[in-house]
Amino acid sequence: MAGLASMALLWPLTALTGIGGTGAPRALTIVAITAVVWIGVVGFGRVPRPVATLTLTGLAFGVVAMLVSMLFGGVGMPGDGAAWTVIPALAMDTVWGALAGLVALAVQKARGEAR
Repeated sequence: MAGLASMALLWPLTALTGIGGTGAPRALTIVAITAVVWIGVVGFGRVPRPVATLTLTGLAFGVVAMLVSMLFGGVGMPGDGAAWTVIPALAMDTVWGALAGLVALAVQKARGEAR
């Protein structure tokens, strides 16, 4: 789960290197890559509870993203007016993980591996 959640580091890495440009194209690319990796690893792996696993992975992803943002600037910094967005962002990442978990479960069932 920690390895999958570490994909949150793609955000600052792509920002620092300029890979993927800026704005929506970069964001959609990162989201797509993350989703494909999560669903592939869990859907084709022998993970017993894919929905629970990816739901918690989504939450951990959000926590990693928030910590990186706090350490290197952005939302959550003292005095920043946008700190209220932390809870909705964590909720969104958690729901995103749950949806990926449902797709991974479907992949497992299609392969005949769901338990």
